[in-house]
Amino acid sequence: MTAAAGYLSGFGNEFATEAIDGALPVGRNSPQRAPLGLYAEQLSGTAFTAPRAQNRRTWQYRIRPSAMHGSFTGYDQRRFHNDFGGGPVTPDQLRWDPLPMPAEETAVDFVDGLYTMAGNGGAAAGAGIGVHMYAANRSMQGRFFYDADGELLIVPQLGRLRIATEMGLIDVQPQQIAVIPRGVRFRVELPDGQARGYVCENFGAFLRLPDLGPIGSNGLANPRDFESPQAWYEDVEGDFELIAKFQGHLWRADIGHSPLDVVAWHGNHVPYRYDLRRFNTIGSISYDHPDPSIFLVLTSPSDTPGVGNMDFVIFPPRWLVAQDTFRPPWFHRNIASEFMGLIHGAYDAKADGFMPGGCSVHNCMTGHGPDAATFEKASSADLTKPDVIADTMAFMFEARAVIRPTAQALTAAHRQRDYQACWAGLSRHFQAPAG
Repeated sequence: MTAAAGYLSGFGNEFATEAIDGALPVGRNSPQRAPLGLYAEQLSGTAFTAPRAQNRRTWQYRIRPSAMHGSFTGYDQRRFHNDFGGGPVTPDQLRWDPLPMPAEETAVDFVDGLYTMAGNGGAAAGAGIGVHMYAANRSMQGRFFYDADGELLIVPQLGRLRIATEMGLIDVQPQQIAVIPRGVRFRVELPDGQARGYVCENFGAFLRLPDLGPIGSNGLANPRDFESPQAWYEDVEGDFELIAKFQGHLWRADIGHSPLDVVAWHGNHVPYRYDLRRFNTIGSISYDHPDPSIFLVLTSPSDTPGVGNMDFVIFPPRWLVAQDTFRPPWFHRNIASEFMGLIHGAYDAKADGFMPGGCSVHNCMTGHGPDAATFEKASSADLTKPDVIADTMAFMFEARAVIRPTAQALTAAHRQRDYQACWAGLSRHFQAPAG
């Protein structure tokens, strides 16, 4: 087994990396005999004929081809699925406490710890998202996982993850994210013994950086801050298990070796990580709020220009200086639907009840905004002084389609059934002019 070799910087770059000198062929992708007795294999994340700027593929030079494993049979993990239902969806505002951690006496790894909260669309439609959470207390041992239905955006909230992938090692901690492309095999280890967080399963176009428009050439997430792993591999044989997610269901197969045996690779269909604390926040320095799209990190475009299949938005530490302005997020109703989570600290639109590890769903045209305590405080704040929001990191998965809560999420013990009470204290301030 080789040692970790570090990271390659830049979003969407065509990288070339080898764990052993000479493992990459020179001048061709699939020579008659690949170097070092390796097998050449292409992993395609887009159609072969996709435009060059959007084409994603990686050539791998591996010890064994990915076809080598036993037959798949169904795997029973009923909390992780794409059953978003076909019946009515409540327009109520919804909020949950953090997903409970597994009991100490029960060993739960990343795959078994996945819990589906909501979603829309699916792999068959080639659009939509699945929104999941995970709570685990054991590293994946003797098993590997891949998702054939979509790419995975992993947002840790508690505990570090070491994600060992076909292309190399990715270490992430809370306030960092990892993106695992569709089809890439990986194993999740827990350096801290337990972990919890959020996962967005993107069935649509792959995530990319948004255009900046009038912001110009700088700002928001900088491409150079995205990091992909250098080549790393395992050459291990044994009685292992390969778990696959395919068409909304989980499957398992025996595999006699680690599938993380790619000695060298080149391409751009690769996993990556990003530190949310490096986001260059944009805001108003006069009055009013720009739209929250200024907090956009990554977007999955749809077939409608300017409308995302899914947008990943964050609300990081920042200064609020706008004058004659209600500074927290205002009351609003959106054409888009929102799943929101809190990674760290407090969210400036809620005085209490929204905890790190918690989440909420506000669907299309459902009114929401600051609670009563936040409204009263912000309405009387001294606007001659800046307000520094220093201890926070919240995020949002925003979707063009309604986010349908799962039955298990709606009936969960950790759902806050009194969430709407946070607006009950908003007073009537209207005063009609005399006469």
